[in-house]
Amino acid sequence: MSTHAATRTRRRSGAARRKAVLRRRLAALAAAAGVGLLAVWAMPEAKHAVREITLPLRHEDVIRQQAAAKRLDPALVAAVIYTESHFVDQTSHAGARGLMQITPGTAHAIAQSTGGTAFTDADLATPQVNIAYGTWYLRHLLDHYQGDEVAALAAYNGGIGNVDRWRAQSGGALDVPDIPFAETRAYVTKVLATQRDYRRKYARELGYR
Repeated sequence: MSTHAATRTRRRSGAARRKAVLRRRLAALAAAAGVGLLAVWAMPEAKHAVREITLPLRHEDVIRQQAAAKRLDPALVAAVIYTESHFVDQTSHAGARGLMQITPGTAHAIAQSTGGTAFTDADLATPQVNIAYGTWYLRHLLDHYQGDEVAALAAYNGGIGNVDRWRAQSGGALDVPDIPFAETRAYVTKVLATQRDYRRKYARELGYR
């Protein structure tokens, strides 16, 4: 092979290598851009998934409807459901049922007060019925305690008779530290904290904006 031919061959080989390197770099840039776009797309999806795991929300349409009908804060309703059942239909050892953990005895009393003549215990597994009855009872407790959320939540967990006695012993008002039952004290603390979380993290879903 002549010197000129060898030179041309080397030039062609060098040009081919440069083109190959350029193609690899362009491919790497495209892949990086794709990963970046995927990350941007996936970020809100990931945040939503984490929120659903750490602070789930279900049946928000029913919650908004029943909260409006009963003049309740929808975040408070969501917080009670989360604390009672984590939005999972279940029956407690004490026989309380459904999302808001209503006992059949309480449910039948509510049914009589609200004209629910066709009510059966099995209806407590229905989110619409369970949330309707749970919010009715929560409204009843708030009215009983003149809007005092601490007392109403304590009664939801520990019973009206106990709370009436605690309020009498504390001079009428009931603050969280005044609650003698550790379980009820922790319950009220958790609901109030979770209420703030739901209001902040689910403002759109719960109708605040």
